[in-house]
Amino acid sequence: MPGAAGQDLPAAVLEALFTQAPLGLYVFDEQLRIVQYNTAARGMRGVPRDAVLGRRIDEVAEGFDEAELPALARRVLAGGGPIRDRLIRGRPPGDPDRELVVSVSVFRVRPGDGRAFGVAVVQDVTARQNAADRLAVLHDAHRAIGTSLDVRATANALADVVVGRFADAVTVDVLDEAVRGAALSAGPVEADVPLRRAAFRSATGGPGPVREGGLTTFPFPTPFTQSLHDAVPRLVARLSADEPWLATDPERTRVLTEAGVHSLIVTPLVVRGAVLGVVGYYRHSVPQPYDNDDLALAEQLARHTALCMDNARNYARERAVATALQRHLLPRTPPELTAVDTASLHLPGLRGGGGDWYDVLPLSGSRVALTVGDVTGSGIEVAAAMGQLRTALMTLAARDPAPDELLSCLDDITAALPREAHEPVTASCLYAVYDPVTRICTAAGAGHTAPVVVGADGEPILFEPPVGPLLGTGRGGYESARVELPEGSLLGMYTSGLVRTAPNPRRTLHRVLSHPGQALRQLADDAVYALMRGQGEDDAVLLLARTHGLDEESLAEWTLPEDPAVVGTARRLAEHQLAAWKLDDLAFTTELVVSELVTNALRYGSPPIRLRMIRDRSLVCEVSDGSSTAPHLRHARALDEGGRGLEIVAQLAKRWGTRFGRHGKTIWCEQATDGR
Repeated sequence: MPGAAGQDLPAAVLEALFTQAPLGLYVFDEQLRIVQYNTAARGMRGVPRDAVLGRRIDEVAEGFDEAELPALARRVLAGGGPIRDRLIRGRPPGDPDRELVVSVSVFRVRPGDGRAFGVAVVQDVTARQNAADRLAVLHDAHRAIGTSLDVRATANALADVVVGRFADAVTVDVLDEAVRGAALSAGPVEADVPLRRAAFRSATGGPGPVREGGLTTFPFPTPFTQSLHDAVPRLVARLSADEPWLATDPERTRVLTEAGVHSLIVTPLVVRGAVLGVVGYYRHSVPQPYDNDDLALAEQLARHTALCMDNARNYARERAVATALQRHLLPRTPPELTAVDTASLHLPGLRGGGGDWYDVLPLSGSRVALTVGDVTGSGIEVAAAMGQLRTALMTLAARDPAPDELLSCLDDITAALPREAHEPVTASCLYAVYDPVTRICTAAGAGHTAPVVVGADGEPILFEPPVGPLLGTGRGGYESARVELPEGSLLGMYTSGLVRTAPNPRRTLHRVLSHPGQALRQLADDAVYALMRGQGEDDAVLLLARTHGLDEESLAEWTLPEDPAVVGTARRLAEHQLAAWKLDDLAFTTELVVSELVTNALRYGSPPIRLRMIRDRSLVCEVSDGSSTAPHLRHARALDEGGRGLEIVAQLAKRWGTRFGRHGKTIWCEQATDGR
């Protein structure tokens, strides 16, 4: 009996294999006709054997590519080697809306009589493959979405991931406040609130009904308004023409109908209780409708997209604040000066809140300081540091040091600024002083490009101040350079953002500025057109100045002997000069000022003593001597007999001060000539 049982076992096992195995088993001959199969396989239960046996494998593989499976079978029978776990997609008979994914393995067997048979093992892996496909979409979404701090770029990244895999078309609509970086409040979004179309993508490649960047609203009630109101996604598994909500939005209904949309999912973009917008997923080419598993994936995509959009919104908000801060800290209108005509441009960069600045600062003696600079980096902290440096520079310029001395002081101030994230504040700066009396321009640079200088005849003028280290490094060592500028010369100072993408930028700028007859504003625009190709990442500054010398009739200068009696002479000289300039109404105050300044130079200074008067937009009186001793303004008490000289000058003048030169000092004061 055991021997008999042992002999019957293979036949019993074989019978059980082809009647009980959970997998599809098909044995076929060299003509691809089925000679044996598993009757318990999915789709084969209850099927008469004569409806399967003897038929070709492509005839029983209904719903799949008729050529794919026979091609695999022929290759295996021809000795091409076994095929393992080949995925084949199809649609089961009677249910064309559902996709079926099977894993097919094919190998060859030889019974020993010279014949060859093929065996196909078929397993339904639809659920597993759908889960893997969804996981792949989610994985790719996490890699692609969030790489840009821009709301529209984030929306387009989502569209790129899902179209052709999870959806046939997708729309992403975002609250306009979110795009602009405004603060959002938690709670429902009303139906009439405009949303901006951040992205649209279709597998057909056609345009959407709303252009990207355009505003749209959703009529109430629709799945879109419901999701915006309660922040809950909506699944419309099978969209039919008699859906009640379609009547509220005839235009979208027409678009959906013409596209053949039969299933859709609507998911709100929600982060920390605030709704940023809404995403719509549509199917029209893929017949399989969305299900709850698809809805779960759509929710995960929406959560990740909303978080990345909120990061982009916060960045846009910070960028807007930084740009506004920088714009507020920059000068409004340049002063009207005799020495120079100026025009300036500040162009914000894409990153916003840069550290570029410029200034036109009136100095004593009708001179003017021109400066541009750039704090390294971008953001609110950089804009604030720029404001601090500009204020420090203005304060230092009021003391009227030489350009190299000013940069040395500014370097120490920059190095002392608070550090952000352990990074020191550094900046480049170009500082130039133009004297219309001598027509000399003196400049020094700290890690900054030299200015471009063009004469009135359009020919370039060589002027390259030595480039010292960046401000904030604490290394100092700045040097000044001087150049005499003919009447009508043009000085161009700029930051790196203007020329970053331009080939041969200095040559180009020389060419643009070599048109002396052009207005400065037009020249500034022409420079931007020639040097920039689209908005740059960094901001850019351009400062143009056309120089003018002071005519001899507006200047009077005398050298005075070291004699107390000369004070009266100085008063008379000033009186006669004011009469020649038709400024007799300033004679009394000017004589007092001159008397006090000359007396101060005689008492505390050293020769040579010079008196200079300049008629400009204001009346300038200067007394120079060979001493470097700084004057001290003291407030005399009621019974003091002296000590009121500089106090009188300070009260009579619009402004006054002291500047030091290589040989001594100059005390100067300005009086308004027009009542201001």
